[in-house]
Amino acid sequence: MSPELISILVLAVVFVIATTRSVNMGALAFAAAFGVGTLVADLDADGVFAGFPGDLFVVLVGVTYLFAIARANGTTDWLVHAAVRLVRGRVALIPWVMFALTGALTAIGAVSPAAVAIVAPIALSFAARYRISPLLMGAMVVHGAQAGGFSPISIYGSIVNGIVEREKLPGSEITLFLGSLLVNLVIAGVVFVVCGGLKLWRQGAVTEDGDGGDVSGAPTGTTGEGVKGGEGGGTTRTAPAPTAVTTRPDGVRLTPPVIATLVSLTALVVAVLGFDLDAGLTAITLAVVLSTAWPDDSRRAVSEIAWPTVLLICGVLTYVGVLDEMGTITWAGEGVGGIGVPLLAAVLLCYIGGIVSAFASSVGIMGALIPLAVPFLAQGEIGAVGMVTALAVSATVVDVSPFSTNGALVLAAAPDVDRERFFRQLMAYGGIVVATVPAVVWLVMVVPGWG
Repeated sequence: MSPELISILVLAVVFVIATTRSVNMGALAFAAAFGVGTLVADLDADGVFAGFPGDLFVVLVGVTYLFAIARANGTTDWLVHAAVRLVRGRVALIPWVMFALTGALTAIGAVSPAAVAIVAPIALSFAARYRISPLLMGAMVVHGAQAGGFSPISIYGSIVNGIVEREKLPGSEITLFLGSLLVNLVIAGVVFVVCGGLKLWRQGAVTEDGDGGDVSGAPTGTTGEGVKGGEGGGTTRTAPAPTAVTTRPDGVRLTPPVIATLVSLTALVVAVLGFDLDAGLTAITLAVVLSTAWPDDSRRAVSEIAWPTVLLICGVLTYVGVLDEMGTITWAGEGVGGIGVPLLAAVLLCYIGGIVSAFASSVGIMGALIPLAVPFLAQGEIGAVGMVTALAVSATVVDVSPFSTNGALVLAAAPDVDRERFFRQLMAYGGIVVATVPAVVWLVMVVPGWG
């Protein structure tokens, strides 16, 4: 049995054990990385740790630390009330506001994980308060980020268009952008309907003076504290009777800690988008400043960092790094690329892009797969524009997976949920996306021969 096949089988065993024995998958993946890396791939410790996602570790810790402080001092409450006023009480519009916001951020140049890191904690806090499915809200944030992610001035768009130019393939920046935008918009619409969005519309609005229907079905203006999940997410409620709150932003006092936290969140956006600073390091720095100034508000913030999520994500990605080091990913891609039937090779490459990207870097997999498609694109039987667009969409739309950076940020940012249950929901939803979207984009974009 080849080393590459062994490494894939071990990954399958990790999934089975984690699912059946309720062991943290990250811990299992660290052990698997050590065993496979040492015994099969002949890697030393440095080789095994080469795949450790240090940047993602810092982002997860930094962002959850900062927003734990924001929750403790009332800043997220203020932002939630402000969002209700922005849409005039129509809570059903908030998921679409979050979709549009993250899409705008990535379209103008924000890295997708940075945009999700900024928006997800606010969006998930809102979902917890008003009993919106966390799966719905998280999916809207991630798909929004990917919807804008391939604009001509975006990071992803610039990378893919650069690869296309380097490989001397026909390209269309607008087709790439609109293809990703439409696919993610359609998926967001489906998720909105399936996860209870229509029910939010039917239940009306929360009015500023406290009159009107509340989306939770509870008394107007109630909180969702203690809710485990939300409508459409398959979760259960364990909350005591909700307590009434005002829907006005000024219902939460603008104390000095709240004002300072709002300034810090603004500074995070400016630093990441305007100065291209690392989101994780910036968030930790701002959190430390707030902790020093108001230690009472932040005393428990460190313990509220999503440590189990950090372990899970970092462990799995370290194992994926071992797969990359030993050539498993390249081995699988080259095997598909050597198939003599171009359309079959195309759909298999889309699936490899989706499956691998659900665990690894979307940019990295796009950079590897597009060149692999060059040989059969050169035959002229498949349109290059459609193939490149299909590969790009397949490799990014799956970022809702809890093992991807964006999915991990959503999982870590969700307050007041059964986190293990939410993880399983994200994993199931990510699996559905991986199973269906590559085939659909292949059928729509590749088979007709775009470009």
